[in-house]
Amino acid sequence: MGKIKSKQVKRSVQALLDAGIELGTDFEKNKLILGGEMPSKKMRNKMAGYASRYSKHKEAELEALKK
Repeated sequence: MGKIKSKQVKRSVQALLDAGIELGTDFEKNKLILGGEMPSKKMRNKMAGYASRYSKHKEAELEALKK
């Protein structure tokens, strides 16, 4: 399978970030943060993985702008 995430995952992660929940680049920490609120383990893992990739991408953009 590819790395394409559903709109639901993307919207949910963006809503959590807008609400002030700190999701970082570490997948395991993101899983623990999302653990109690998710309806299923599969959805939790998808959201934690997307959040970590999104955070890494944003950090890389900020580094590129600093140069």
